[in-house]
Amino acid sequence: MAVIPVTPLLDTVALPADLRKLKPDQLRQLADELRAETIAAVGTTGGHLGSGLGVVELTTAIHYVFDTPTDRLVWDVGHQCYPHKILTGRRDRIRTLRQGGGLSGFTKRSESEYDPFGAAHSSTSISAALGFAIANKLAGRPGKGIAVIGDGALSAGMAYEAMNNARAAGNRLVVILNDNDMSIAPPVGSLSAYLSRLVSSSEFLGFRDLAKRVARKLPKPLQYAARKTDEFARGMAMGGTLFEELGFYYVGPVDGHDLDQLIPVLENVRDAEEGPILVHVVTQKGKGYAPAEAAADRYHGVQKFDVVSGVQSKPPPGAPQYQNVFGQVLFDEAADDPRICAITAAMPSGTGLDKFAQAYPERFFDVGIAEQHAVTFAAGLAAQGMRPFCAIYSTFLQRAYDQIVHDVAIQNLPVRFAIDRAGLVGADGATHAGSFDITYLATLPNMVVMAAADEAELVHMTHTAVQHDSGPIALRYPRGNGTGVALPKAPQRIEIGKGRVVREGKTVAILSLGTRLGEALKAADALDAKGLSTTVADLRFAKPLDETLIRRLLTTHEVAVTIEEGAVGGFGAHVLTFASDEGLVDRGLKLRTMRLPDIFQDQDQPDLQYAEAGLDAAAIEAVVLAALRHDVPAMRGASA
Repeated sequence: MAVIPVTPLLDTVALPADLRKLKPDQLRQLADELRAETIAAVGTTGGHLGSGLGVVELTTAIHYVFDTPTDRLVWDVGHQCYPHKILTGRRDRIRTLRQGGGLSGFTKRSESEYDPFGAAHSSTSISAALGFAIANKLAGRPGKGIAVIGDGALSAGMAYEAMNNARAAGNRLVVILNDNDMSIAPPVGSLSAYLSRLVSSSEFLGFRDLAKRVARKLPKPLQYAARKTDEFARGMAMGGTLFEELGFYYVGPVDGHDLDQLIPVLENVRDAEEGPILVHVVTQKGKGYAPAEAAADRYHGVQKFDVVSGVQSKPPPGAPQYQNVFGQVLFDEAADDPRICAITAAMPSGTGLDKFAQAYPERFFDVGIAEQHAVTFAAGLAAQGMRPFCAIYSTFLQRAYDQIVHDVAIQNLPVRFAIDRAGLVGADGATHAGSFDITYLATLPNMVVMAAADEAELVHMTHTAVQHDSGPIALRYPRGNGTGVALPKAPQRIEIGKGRVVREGKTVAILSLGTRLGEALKAADALDAKGLSTTVADLRFAKPLDETLIRRLLTTHEVAVTIEEGAVGGFGAHVLTFASDEGLVDRGLKLRTMRLPDIFQDQDQPDLQYAEAGLDAAAIEAVVLAALRHDVPAMRGASA
C-alpha cells in the first residue's frame, strides 16, 4: 500500500506564488514535506530519486527568492526536477511520472510554463539560460536566466563554452553550481557560509565598486595589481578562481541544505548589480532519506520501492540484459587481447563495463560527460594500434557526430562503437530514444553498422568487432533483457555484410534488422495461416548490405518488407536505394519499408511504444496484406 505523507503546509502551495506568501521560518517545514512527497511519489512510479532529494532545499529557495516563471529557471539534465514539478502546479499528476500519458521524468516545455527549456542531456543549461537572459536584455524586459548545473555536468566542454560567452548577460544570468559530489568544494562550515553572505551582500559589492573606481585613477600596473588582489583574496578564501577567470562573480560554497544560508545569499544575488554570478552550492545526493544516503549510488535511479524500508521491487528473473551480455563478452575477450580498451562517458554501469573496469583498470577510461573527447580519444588509441571500444548510449553518441565523421570515418580508423539503448527506451521517452544512429552512421563511407537480433547475436557481433581492424564498426542493441535464447559457448566471427535466413517461404519476404526479428516471426506465422508463405531474414548489417541475399529475396517474392528500430533514412532507405539502382522494383515487386514514425514519441512501456509506432507483428501483417490489397482495417504506424 502506497504511503501518503501528511503535508499540511505543502497542501497550501500550488504554485511558487503561494510559496512566496510563506514566512522564512516556515520554509524548513515546507522543504521537509516536499522531500516526503517526492519520496512517496517515486516509491510509486520509480525513477530518479537521489538527485531530486539533494535539491529539495535549493528548489524551495530558488522559487521563494526569484520571480519564476518571469525569471527563467533551467535545470541541467532535468532528472532532479521532481520537487520542482511538485511546486509548479503538477503535484496532482506527480504519481504519473514516466508513465504512458503522464508527466515526463525531465523538464518539458509543453508541460508547464515553469519549464522554459526542456532537458535530459547534460550541460546545456548555461547556454539556454544565457539565451533567455540576453533576449530579455535586448528586449528591455524583466527576467533573469537561472541555470542549475551539477558538478558532473561541468565535465562537458559545452558548459565552459557557455561561461566563456556569458559576460554580456551581466547580472541577468545566474548560474547555480549544484556540487553533490564534493569534487570541487572544500568542507562547508560557518566560515565559508559567512564569506558567501559577505561577498554577495550589497555592502561588499558597493565597497568593491568604490574600490574599482578608485583603482581606475591609479597607474595601470597598480590597477592590475588591485584587481588581482581582489580576485586572489576571494579565490583563496572560496576557491572560485576558475570561474572568475571566465568572467563570473563567484559566491560560495554554500550549504545547499541550510535554508538560513541559502535564502540570504540568493536574495543578495538576485539584487546584485554585479554579474554574471555563479553561486556554488554543496548538496548531498539522496539527502534526508536514510536508504538513499546509505546506498552507493544514492538511489540515483530506482524501481518502485517500499518507502518505509527502501527495498526496491525486483523484476522477475529472466534473460540477461543486453548491456551485461556485451560487458561479459568484452571482459572475456580482453583477457586474451591486451590491445582491447573500453571507453565510456560517465556510464560505466549502464553500458555493462563495470566488471571490465574492475579487472582492467589501466585499460578502462570513464571520460565523464565528454562524448566528443571519448570518440577522438578512441581514434587516437586506434591509430596507435589499440582496439578501443567506445560504449555510449545511442542518444548520447549524437553529441559526437563530427568526431565520428572527421576523426574516425574519414581516417578509416578501427574504432568500435558499442551503441546501447538503440531503439525506443520506455520510461525515459523521446530524449533518450536511440532512433537515429542507423541513419547517421550508415550514411558514412568506411563505416560498418551491425544490429543484434538477440543476445546470442550480440555475443557474435562483439567478437566480430574485436577482430575488425580494417575500419570503424558499430554494433547496436536495445535497452533491457534479451529474448532468452541460449548464449553460445564460443563466439563466432560473422562475415562482414552477410545476413541469414531464419525461415524460408515463397510469397512474402520480411527483411528484419535488429530485435524486431521476434515480431517478424510472429507476423510470418499469421501470414502463413492466411496462405501467404513467408520468408524471414535477419540482415544483421545496415551497412554494408548483404546485396546477394537482398537480390535473391526481392526477385523471388511478391512482397518484400523491411523493418528496423530506427528513423527514416536508415536500413530500409538503403535497401530501397539498392533496389532502385539494380532495377529490382521494375517488374512489379511490392516493396515496403517499416521504421519509426516521423515524431518524437513520449514515454511508455516499450511494447506499447512499438505498437504505437506500428512496428509490431500486427502492423507487419497489415502492411503485407495492404500491399497485396487484401481487405484489412486502417493501417497503423509508418510504412511506405
